[in-house]
Amino acid sequence: MLKSANKTETNTYTLEVSISGEDFKAAILKAYNKQKKNISIPGFRKGKVPMHMVERFYGKGVFYEDALDILYPDVVSDAIKESGIEAVSSPYDVDVKEIGEDGVEMTMKITVKPEIEVGEYKGLKAEKDDSAATAADVKKELEALQERNARIITVEDRAVESGDITVIDFEGFVDGVAFDGGKGEDFDLTIGSGQFIPGFEDQIIGHNAGEEFDVNVTFPTEYDPKLAGKDATFKVTVKEIKSKELPELDDEFAKDVSDEADTLADLKKSIKADLTAKKKEQADKDFESALLEQIAAGVQGEIPEVMYDNKVEEEINGFAQRLSGQGMSLEMYMKYTGMNMDALKASLRDGAEKQVKLMLAVEKIAELEGIEATDEEVEAKYAEMAEMYKMDAEQLKKIIPADDVKTDVRNGKAVQLVVDNAVAEKPVKKAAKKTAKKSDSEEKAEETKADSAE
Repeated sequence: MLKSANKTETNTYTLEVSISGEDFKAAILKAYNKQKKNISIPGFRKGKVPMHMVERFYGKGVFYEDALDILYPDVVSDAIKESGIEAVSSPYDVDVKEIGEDGVEMTMKITVKPEIEVGEYKGLKAEKDDSAATAADVKKELEALQERNARIITVEDRAVESGDITVIDFEGFVDGVAFDGGKGEDFDLTIGSGQFIPGFEDQIIGHNAGEEFDVNVTFPTEYDPKLAGKDATFKVTVKEIKSKELPELDDEFAKDVSDEADTLADLKKSIKADLTAKKKEQADKDFESALLEQIAAGVQGEIPEVMYDNKVEEEINGFAQRLSGQGMSLEMYMKYTGMNMDALKASLRDGAEKQVKLMLAVEKIAELEGIEATDEEVEAKYAEMAEMYKMDAEQLKKIIPADDVKTDVRNGKAVQLVVDNAVAEKPVKKAAKKTAKKSDSEEKAEETKADSAE
């Protein structure tokens, strides 16, 4: 039980905790029963030594440490709840003052969530681009649709050109000796893709299918240390040349790529509406992010380093899970990238600090505004997550505590308050550079013409 909780340093509380003799004796018995099968003493069969004989042989306190380990998690959890503090660290500087059959007396320190102040959070200003998709955006999407629906055809009447897909065999040599990883067969190489080291793909251009030739390159200085800066010769054979045949942009194309469009004009309108919706959605996200950055920057207070450390560890664990989903371990990733754990943590530090400050700021805003989550909002959030994770809502409630969902809802409402009270400013357009090919007025006229055609 908790005997006292006193603030002894900034963001630090010292808890005085006791365990009754009755509870400690029960834990000692549990520790004995857990270990007795492995205990042997002369004159007794292994696993059959009575508890009092074990204590006489090894000492009265033989099970004290294990008994304390059994009780410790619940004792600490209960003490923190009783104290009403918001712990952000595990207990440290644990000092066991007394331990025995009469119980346990101990003290421990806990780092708690800091008291912070936030700057202005109403009337903030940030840029927001609410403009609709342009004719250029529609054109780009149409070109992407053409690319996705292109046919790959074999070229037999000409040499390799930039953009072609070549099927090649190759083997690399440095000083006349083949090197590891420098050989490939039936390799699909798109000319201009930048898959190979600089200069390699350019030297494929102009050769015909069936040709064998040398490609001479120099490995970049930032390449594999064994090859960096060295000259190499690749023996290359072009086995096949392929190119993309783009479909015509017409009504038939529109019908092929869309279940709703009967004409190219219909497709363009549909694309424009979809791109405009996505653009506005992204604008909303960018606007919110810009506001939240301002709020995080305005946080004042002494924030415990352990909160930043915890956030970094959380990010690393999340990153490791994502890598695992791709069939790669974190250790393998660091080996391939040449990064160590200290460097990885350092790369995540700035982001972790911003996230911690933002979390504290949003919670403070919710507190200042008296924002709470209703039962209906919590249920709606569970339903939303159940749909997202394709799980039963009741099953989800067993995994995610209601308090966590309440915090999520409350913080979301606080963020929305900030957004609702912010001022959206039109982005400052950069001065367009005129070119010899087209004037600004010509480009505007073309865009207007394309928009009207849609």
